[in-house]
Amino acid sequence: MNISLTDHDAALRREKILIAARWCFLNFGYTKTTFEDIARRAELSRTLLYRSFKDKAAIHRAVFADWLASRYPAARQAMKGPGSPYDRLFRVCTLMVLEPWAEMAGTLMGCELHEVCKRIDPESAALYRQTMHECVAAILGDESDAEVFLLALDGLLADRPSAETLERRTERLAARFAPFFPAEGKTS
Repeated sequence: MNISLTDHDAALRREKILIAARWCFLNFGYTKTTFEDIARRAELSRTLLYRSFKDKAAIHRAVFADWLASRYPAARQAMKGPGSPYDRLFRVCTLMVLEPWAEMAGTLMGCELHEVCKRIDPESAALYRQTMHECVAAILGDESDAEVFLLALDGLLADRPSAETLERRTERLAARFAPFFPAEGKTS
């Protein structure tokens, strides 16, 4: 029972660290965030922080995995789930882009998250892109259309829109690629 309590405490501490670190990375940026910033935000000592993570890059990788990679199963489920191609495509975009963007949009350094991940954890960044491509291609039924859709989706982020503006833009984009009616009902 004592081991279980210790494991539980470690899991709670890890969650507290990841929430604090995500806030710091989004507001200060990766470069300017220090272990001290994360420890202070998590209300922990730096010693406890070092017991959980060896360095800032390890924390950033864990933040990315906890916050974004944890969405992959739900995105794959949405891809295969009920609804029109539009409904499924918009649900995947909501899980993988719109919900994270809603948190990132109001921060000073939110747009940096993916760029830093590409630099310090290229495998995770590639897996994120691969998962998005897999889901979109399965819904649209075409690899090339999926790539064009994802490039267009990237373009919707270029001017760092509000979460509401990005949602409206994504609705329009999804409607262009996967109209509201089922694929079988499309006419050319």
